[in-house]
Amino acid sequence: MSAGRVVVIGGGLAGISAALDCARGGAEVTLLESRGRLGGAAYSFDRDGLSVDNGQHVFLRCCTAYRELLEDLDALPLVTLQPRLAVAVLGPGARRGWLRRANLPAPLHMAGSLLRYPFIGGRARLAVARAMQQLRRVDFDDPRNDERTFGDWLREHGQGADAIEGIWELIARPTLNLTVAEASLAQAAQVFRVGLLGDPDAGDIGWAVAPLSEIHDKAARRALERAGVDVRSRSTVGSITPVREGLQVAASDGFEACVDAVVLAVAPAAAAKLLPPQSGVDDQFASKLGRSAIVNLHVIYDRPVLDVPFAACVGSPLQWMFDRTASSGLEAGQYLAVSLSAADDELGTPVELLRERYLPALADVLPEARTAHVENFFVTREHSATFRAAPGARAWRPQARTELRGLVLAGAWTDTGWPATMEGAVRSGHAAAAAALATLAELGNARTLATVRA
Repeated sequence: MSAGRVVVIGGGLAGISAALDCARGGAEVTLLESRGRLGGAAYSFDRDGLSVDNGQHVFLRCCTAYRELLEDLDALPLVTLQPRLAVAVLGPGARRGWLRRANLPAPLHMAGSLLRYPFIGGRARLAVARAMQQLRRVDFDDPRNDERTFGDWLREHGQGADAIEGIWELIARPTLNLTVAEASLAQAAQVFRVGLLGDPDAGDIGWAVAPLSEIHDKAARRALERAGVDVRSRSTVGSITPVREGLQVAASDGFEACVDAVVLAVAPAAAAKLLPPQSGVDDQFASKLGRSAIVNLHVIYDRPVLDVPFAACVGSPLQWMFDRTASSGLEAGQYLAVSLSAADDELGTPVELLRERYLPALADVLPEARTAHVENFFVTREHSATFRAAPGARAWRPQARTELRGLVLAGAWTDTGWPATMEGAVRSGHAAAAAALATLAELGNARTLATVRA
């Protein structure tokens, strides 16, 4: 016998996680997804015979919720995780350094690597080490720290331009999708403390070795089916209406049902349009959270030019690049995906201008690229890749529960404490499912009591 009926709206990582939890909690679950695929903002598509990820998504060893989801999806063979953090850092003139961790307690695990790091001077390295110690003391749950920028804090702690670009920006920009000058101190402190300055192995990097949709769509569908979840694709929800019996949900494909609980797991702007006034969620939250873009450059060379799985760049317009040759199905040459975070300026830049700017930059840091032929160059743009983790943003991130019984929220933009990452999305799904199942338990108890009294 079902513990109650739940509709999950949105088939991204938050919705998938919530649906699985609710089904395992005994609920009858229907998942409605407006697109023809699951996976939300982390997906792949076919182009010219290749499987192309919309962007490069990585996770860390500290991303325990996402890693547990991969296990639930039977998708662990589709990812890899470094045994020990090692990041090649490339600079102009083919200079190369490494950020590696040693087998020592944090933060000493990064000390040796920092001492040998070639992109900042000796005094700057010592200043970075001191600032990292100070950052460990920043309370990222303190609203006062959320009102400050990370850049202001860095300057107050003796960080010059070289250190900011060579260390802090290198890590903060791809995780927060903002520059240090724009990002909240509290959110930056969470990233560094959890991912780099806590457990020494927390920052080991993982990534997909298969197209993302093999994981977040195909594997997820199989897991949802095993759990008994009814997945309906191309089903766009038009309304959520409170009624006496619960919540009435109506969708474009003719789906209509009155259910006990709804998990709303869509993007902030879409959620704002669907939230009934009775939810008590400020209708300005989506605009206040804002959005930050990611632009990805896809470059296919006729020969290998990068000799590591991924690399970061300093002193260059490039940020991070990844070898996606094997996962894409490319049989000859090399396919590089160049990820540009906080890329609002590149959103409107024509492809040819991006090509003119970034191909020479690639040749500057990769000697083999100077003589290699570019077989293809194309661009994908995520206009609303994440919310803006700017000062004051956390106050606008809603909790899972709303004031309307049975209506709960999920998404990396809810108040998980994490930035807009796959880990944050999965954690939000767990929180939403717990709230939905609690509502079902309350309703079940009330119905049992009513029956006894009758």
